[in-house]
Amino acid sequence: MWPIKKAARKTTMLAVVAILCISLLAACNKGTTAETKNDETKDTSPVVAEYKGGTITENEFNHEVSMMKFFSPQYAQMFDMDEYKEILLEQEIAYKSLDDSASEAAKTAGAKQGEEQLAQFKTSVDPEQLATMLKEANLTEQDVKDYMTRVLTASEVMKEKVTDADVEKYYNDNKKDYTTASVRHVLIGLQTADGKTRTDAQALKIAKEVKAKLDGGADFATIAKKYSDDAGSKDKGGLYENEKVGNWVEGFKNAVLEQKIGVIGDPVKTDYGYHVIKVEARTEKAFADLTAEEKETIKSQIASQKFSEYMSKEVPGMITKKNLPKSETAPAATAPTEGTTAPTAPATEGTTAPTTTAPATEGSSTEAPAESSK
Repeated sequence: MWPIKKAARKTTMLAVVAILCISLLAACNKGTTAETKNDETKDTSPVVAEYKGGTITENEFNHEVSMMKFFSPQYAQMFDMDEYKEILLEQEIAYKSLDDSASEAAKTAGAKQGEEQLAQFKTSVDPEQLATMLKEANLTEQDVKDYMTRVLTASEVMKEKVTDADVEKYYNDNKKDYTTASVRHVLIGLQTADGKTRTDAQALKIAKEVKAKLDGGADFATIAKKYSDDAGSKDKGGLYENEKVGNWVEGFKNAVLEQKIGVIGDPVKTDYGYHVIKVEARTEKAFADLTAEEKETIKSQIASQKFSEYMSKEVPGMITKKNLPKSETAPAATAPTEGTTAPTAPATEGTTAPTTTAPATEGSSTEAPAESSK
């Protein structure tokens, strides 16, 4: 558990994006659809949606649902709910329409990234387990690659709409997030490493005791190793070095930006508990100092925003007819297990799937001070 980082640290592989993303037809642009494979497999299922530029068949939609269940089995019941089926259908239309209108450059980039992401995904899953998962979902590796390719192609379409001026404006609007800092902290969590829970009052009491020890001259590294519940930093004496503060959850980030350097601040509360923080260094970064990767990340984040706008403002007007079968029974949505992220399409660093209209988060990650991995 590295509770100060946002769950959205996304230089992660598309596998993570796919797990969170709701949408996309399983067939890509290389002749793998049921309609083009051969006459024996031609899709003759009923049309469930018509939109300006194309149609979605029942088989295509069911394939989409199967793909989402494959990546997010913990949300299988949710994907059977009529409300989420509507979202899946609209997003399927969005991705298909964007893929159809993609430039050759966007298609090439999407295909290349899709292949890379499949390779990365395969390294993260035991081969026998992957084979079993695919068989149970009635999917193939090609289906998975096509899914990833379609998502990334749509992302590239949106990124082509982002200008250098857009990137600079985004930076200027979020300048503080690009400040880098080195901090030491002790987290007194509402849950301990061995799974025990603390009340808010208990955690605050211990945090105040820790601050008193540090104010009295105790060695910060020693105290962090003894008391901190942040597994991402305790063995390093509570240290996070030269981190971008925008990676961190709001309360932690604000404390790092506002505390005086070298001074141990009062306990700061986040969803994970109380943090006792000492800022050791803090450096503001100008736009000219951003790396190419950081600028590409900003571009991807703006592309995600543009996709959300496309979903909310353009897709509804594109649909001319819907005939999506209703569920026979409306399954109750089960609460996600701890450590999972709701099905959304977060922006990732470098390459990302556009955000969806469903509740979106930045992503999921196992990095230091961030929001979603807490």
